[in-house]
Order: sequence, then C-alpha cells, then structure tokens
Amino acid sequence: YIADDAFHNVRNVVILILTGNPISYIAPDSLNSLHKLQRLLLVDIGLLSLNAQFSNLTNLQELKVGTNKIQTIALPQFMISFKDFRVLDLHANNISIMEHVPFRQLKELYVGRLHLSVIPDLSHVHSLEKLVVVDNKAALFHGLSDMPKLQHVDLSRNQMILQECCSLYFRNAPNIRHINLSHNAKIWLNAKPFFNLELVEELDFHHTVLDLIGQTGVLQNLKNLKYLDLSYTRTVFSSYLAFHGLQSIKIIKIAGNTFQGTTLTDLFENLTALEVLDMSHCGIDQIPCIAFRNLQKLRQLLLSQNNLMVLDFLTQPNLQSLTHLAVDQNSISAIKLSTLQNLPVNLSVFDITSNPISCFCTQTDFILWIVKHKKLFPNSNNVLCKTLWSDSKIRLIDFDVEDCIHIRRLTIVLCVCAAIFLILVSVLTYKFQFYLRYAYILLRGYNVTRQQEFSYDAFVIYSSKDESWVMDELLENLENGCPPIQLCLHVRDFEAGKAITSNIIDEGIMGSHKIIVVVSKHFIESSWCRFEFEVAQSWLVMQGNANIIIIILEDVEEEKSKKVFGLHKHLRNNTYLKW
Repeated sequence: YIADDAFHNVRNVVILILTGNPISYIAPDSLNSLHKLQRLLLVDIGLLSLNAQFSNLTNLQELKVGTNKIQTIALPQFMISFKDFRVLDLHANNISIMEHVPFRQLKELYVGRLHLSVIPDLSHVHSLEKLVVVDNKAALFHGLSDMPKLQHVDLSRNQMILQECCSLYFRNAPNIRHINLSHNAKIWLNAKPFFNLELVEELDFHHTVLDLIGQTGVLQNLKNLKYLDLSYTRTVFSSYLAFHGLQSIKIIKIAGNTFQGTTLTDLFENLTALEVLDMSHCGIDQIPCIAFRNLQKLRQLLLSQNNLMVLDFLTQPNLQSLTHLAVDQNSISAIKLSTLQNLPVNLSVFDITSNPISCFCTQTDFILWIVKHKKLFPNSNNVLCKTLWSDSKIRLIDFDVEDCIHIRRLTIVLCVCAAIFLILVSVLTYKFQFYLRYAYILLRGYNVTRQQEFSYDAFVIYSSKDESWVMDELLENLENGCPPIQLCLHVRDFEAGKAITSNIIDEGIMGSHKIIVVVSKHFIESSWCRFEFEVAQSWLVMQGNANIIIIILEDVEEEKSKKVFGLHKHLRNNTYLKW
C-alpha cells in the first residue's frame, strides 16, 4: 500500500525502484511529489493499468512496467508531453494489440513476452533508436519505414515467417546497426536482401531457417558488418564466395550447418579481420590445411561436435594469434607430435574433452605432452582414455607411462628370443632336413600289409658317383641272371614330377622286396644316401623284416661309417657282401 504522502519527504529522488513488491494499492497522488524523478521501475508489482497520476513527473525519462497485468497500452495524455521521456518497457504483460505508440520523442521501446499476433507498426516514429519486440507466438510483421534514427531492431523468438527479406521490411531506415531475427520460423532472402542497409554491424539469424544465405554475393554489400550469427539455420554453404565483401567482420558463428564439396578450402580467404569463428556441430571430418591461411587475427576457433580425426591445419603459420581452440566431442584418438610441437604460440586454451583418446603405449609421446602442458587444457581432468581391455574410462593424466616402458622392454626381449628361436629352428631344419622329411613321411600314415605285392625285387641305394659300377656290374649280373632279379634304380625307375622323398618310399622302399645298399666313400658323403638308408632301416624295423643287403664296394674307415646313423651297428651285427 502506497499512500498519497508516502514520498513527501524524499522529493529529490531521481530513481525509484519498487520491483517485486506485492503492492495492492497506489494512491492517485502518491508519485506526484517526485517531480525530479527520472527513472521509475514498477516491474512485477501486480499493476493492472497505467492510470496512475504521473502529471508532475515531467522529468521522467525511463518507465519500466514489465511482468505485470496490463492489458492496454493506453497512457495518460499528459505523459505525451514529457519532453525527456525515452525508454518504455512493457515486457511480459497481457497486451495483445498495440495500434499506436503516441510518444514522438521515444527512443527505446521494449515489448517482450506479450500476446501480440502482429508486430506493432512503429513507422514514422522518427525518434525511436531501439526497438525490442520478442517472445510472441506466430506474430505477423509488415515492416517498418521512415525511421531515420532507428539503430537496434530485435524481433527474435516471434515465430515469424518472412518472405523477400530484408530490405523491404526496413525501408527508409538507413542507420540500422543491429538486426536480430533469431529463433523465428523461416526467412526467405531476396536477391539483394540488405540493399540500403549498408551500415549494419550485427546480424543475428541463429535458429531461424534461412534460404539462399550460403550462396554467392548475398552479403557482399555489408562492408561494415562485424558480427554474423547463422548458427543452426540449415544453411548449406555451396559457394566459397558466401562471405565475399565482409571486410570488417570480426565474429562469425555458423554452427549446425553444412559445407558442400571443397567450399571450406577458400570460404574464409578474404576475412582478414576475423577474430572469432564458430563451426561447431557441422559434421566436418576434415579441414584443409590452407582453410585458415589468411586469418592472422583469429583468436577463437570453435570446432566442437564434429567428426575431426586430425588437426594438421593447426600448423598453419598464420594462426599465431589463436588463443582458444575447442575440438571437444570429435573423433580424435591422438594428435601427431609434430602438430603439437607447432601449435600457435599464443594458444592458452585447448579443449579436447569427450574424444576417444587412445591410451596405448604407441601414444606415449602424445600422452606425455598432454601431461607436461596440462595448463593448456583447462578440462584436463575430463580428458578420458579409451582402452581395449576395459569398459570403464580412466583419466588421461592418470595413465601410467611407466608400464609402457616395462612392456616395451618385455617386447624387445621377446622379439630377440623369437629371432634366436627362428634362427635356431632354421639351422636345425637345414641340418636335419632329411630326418624331417622322413618324419613327415611317417606321419602320412603309410600302412602296408605283409601280403603286399612288390613291383621290384630290390631297391638299390647308391651314390651317383658309383653309378658306373651299379650299371655295369650289379645291374648286368642281377637283371640278366637266371632267374632275373628286377632292380629299382632312382636314375631309371623314379616317377617323373613326383617328390624325391615320395619316390624313395613309394617306388623304392615300399615297392621292393629287398633293399641293396652299396657302401663306399661316396655313399658316406652323400646326404641322400644317408637319408635313404635311415628311412629303409626304420621302415624295415616297423615291418619286422631284415631285408637289407649291404655290399661293401670299398673299405670305409670305422669313424666315417658312424656318420650314417645305424650303419656301423648294422655291419657289426649282420652279414654283408664285400666286392
């Protein structure tokens, strides 16, 4: 409750703030004693109308009556003559229609969160410099005209649909510096959308569907533009000349849009004054190294929520002014050490949180660099590792690099051991190649019965250097004798194209009733002869037959005979023939 004499003792008050008080009654003359009052704030006090007596408040400059229950903008006639009255704030009231604002000297008007279906036509209010009409639902806007002092226009969050924007909606308003049309439904731009709006310095369309903005020449006459927000406007940048002519631009926000083809390569080529660039949530998986080549003044680069895997563009020498880089929520598993060592010298904030960082021992250089330059990463505690052996994520700064040193040492030891083992196996394989061949043959599972029919009477094991004796003496006397004895000779009877070891077993040992061994110095020195004898000896042991006939072609020293496995023992325990 405010009585008539409530302010009689404070007549010199310049500013009166009654905001947030549940005032049930204001006496008609309670404020008239404050003839020096300049600012009056009656926000959220349950005010129903503006019928209070302000006749003596001739010096009033600012009246804020937002968040009340006012239903009409009707004002007392005497207030129209207030020569210094400049600011009127009517936001969040129940006003649904505003047909006329009678203040010829009004400079600022705020009418947010009303129930307006039509944006008020304030054309011809020559004094108005700032207009804020926000938070209405599906409001119609027919435009403004003849407003030579208008500089700031905020028509955001009105769900407007505009066609042939924007110069047609702001006719004869050449001094506009700021236009905010964000959070509206959809805006179609005409061929020259900002004709006669060359002084615009700030342009905000974020979260409003736009048409044509990403094409060539749409913004080219905005040479004074310093701030541009096209975030989440469903823009497809199809031309690298989309920002052509923006020679003064300092801040560009284009988050939530897409880029066609190789547009990114030259899109920012002429933006030499650019200081802040926001390209978050654009689905970018690669940025050309030369994309930012002319951005010498760029200080902030925001690339969050993309699909980047590499950051090679950071080595661009013209990015030395960069102080803030955000690449969080990308697909970065590691950053090359060469890139980290060539980061912009003034970089003070580097955000890589929410990336699938690979904390493997192959990335120790990268991990150590991050730990060493922890101050560069303000959210280093939130940089988490992605590992194969655990679903739970650990902090990168907690990754134990010492374990990698032990693993590396163990790996080296294992590699050396494996190399030694392979060398040893190779040497043994070469040295015992015939024994291995024989083992292979046995594993093939040869199994013949005693009733097996033989193709030959005897298989002759001999050195090729003794071939003349075999052919002239042995073959001649046995095959031409009576009865004839059919011999198996490797030079004559082995099957062409078949493995030698298979021929020895199939045709020679298994295909013959007896085995004749021609022992000589040449026989002792021949690896094939030794192999054949050892196979024959083992085979006949398995069969339980003693069918080896040895012919000593020439005397062999006892020590040398021991080179052939089992030969010395066989000669000592069995009879043999001597030539």
